[in-house]
Amino acid sequence: MNDRIDVTARYRALDAAHHMHPFSDMAELNRIGSRVIVRAQGVYLWDSQGERIIDGMAGLWCVNVGYGRRELADAAFAQMQTLPYYNTFFKTTHPRVIELSAMLATLTPEPFKRFMYCNSGSEANDTALRAVHRFWQAQGQPQKRYVIARRNAYHGSTLAGATLGGMNDMHEQMPSMLEHVAHIDQPYWFGESHGEDVETFGLARARQLEAKIIELGAENVAAFIGEPFQGAGGVIFPPSSYWPEIQRICRKHNVLLIADEVIGGFGRTGEWFAHRHFGFEPDVITMAKGLTSGYMPMGAVALSDRVADAIVEGGEFNHGFTYSGHPVAAAVALANLKLLSEEGIVARVKEDTGPYFQARLREALGAHRIVGEITGAGLVAGIQLAEDSTKRKRFANGDDIGTLCRDLCFKGNLVMRASGDRMLLSPPLVVTHAEIDEIVAKAKAAIDETARALELA
Repeated sequence: MNDRIDVTARYRALDAAHHMHPFSDMAELNRIGSRVIVRAQGVYLWDSQGERIIDGMAGLWCVNVGYGRRELADAAFAQMQTLPYYNTFFKTTHPRVIELSAMLATLTPEPFKRFMYCNSGSEANDTALRAVHRFWQAQGQPQKRYVIARRNAYHGSTLAGATLGGMNDMHEQMPSMLEHVAHIDQPYWFGESHGEDVETFGLARARQLEAKIIELGAENVAAFIGEPFQGAGGVIFPPSSYWPEIQRICRKHNVLLIADEVIGGFGRTGEWFAHRHFGFEPDVITMAKGLTSGYMPMGAVALSDRVADAIVEGGEFNHGFTYSGHPVAAAVALANLKLLSEEGIVARVKEDTGPYFQARLREALGAHRIVGEITGAGLVAGIQLAEDSTKRKRFANGDDIGTLCRDLCFKGNLVMRASGDRMLLSPPLVVTHAEIDEIVAKAKAAIDETARALELA
């Protein structure tokens, strides 16, 4: 045990001295010390002190096939021995990126047959932005530059991705932002409705898009981008009236519809892509995370025939990255998609583990004193913490309470994320019923302890 303490102390000291963490208050983190994760298997992590933690967030929404899959490691090793790297810039290609593109064409809806590659979800959304602008230039309408997004959406951490996203904390630290981006309100019924029923509220929020298009001039609007459900914004599932109306408005005004599937893609809701769960048809799809189950960095953009044909016929498209379609990443993505398909993992989420997970959460927490609502489908859920659920009254210091609950979860060896006053779960898609029971029990214990700390138990 002393050896473990010494190793942990050394790692923490080096981490504090040399490593800047993402989205962190480094002064505070360095005072308390990072938890050092040293290995993982299935849905579990182990830290440097030997504690076992159940990962209720699949890393960062991405480890869909679970940790320790030898098939993915073998695919990477074999590709590294054969062709560790080459680019696709100079009229060249390689087998793995060809095979991956062909496989994605079988998994995405019919209009999507061509794909561009990058390294992350942020870069995928940047690429989508470039592709949309190139499409309208090729159509002879270069003035269509505005992209409309939503407040409290997350589309990445690059300058373009963070501008598209509507998170105030990020915007406050960005004195320079992308031009020609506008925002409308999110479809967050629990937190932002004023007496409307759910479906009326959904329509009203969708119709803000039409109002914004008219304000900017439809001839100036290139696209609308949205996550089918808002992930980092709190697993906010829009009312069923929302997406059909968004699609109608986009079609009416000749505005492209971009689905950000970086979190929702590859089985999270029980469909291969979350937009299928909500019943709408995008023109562009961005993806990453579950594409490789996080084993290698990789993102991709799927272009519908309408968009791809115009770009192909429009001459050279001056966009790409050194690692676009990286052979090792493509090999891992192929192996990952084969596992998801051949093992029936996505179908199991839809028919078995997803419904079980949603039912267990609602049984355990649906009537909890400080739980206002539970949203989600498949293996993703958002748990709203609330002072009074019947009146949809949120805590005045909800961010602090969410952080408290998150820390109690981590102390109890469950990774459950907080987004303000909403607690988020998104376990690996291979999670079993017994492991779901463990996640739910530990989540309830942390929420119970949060209520006691607030003297509301």
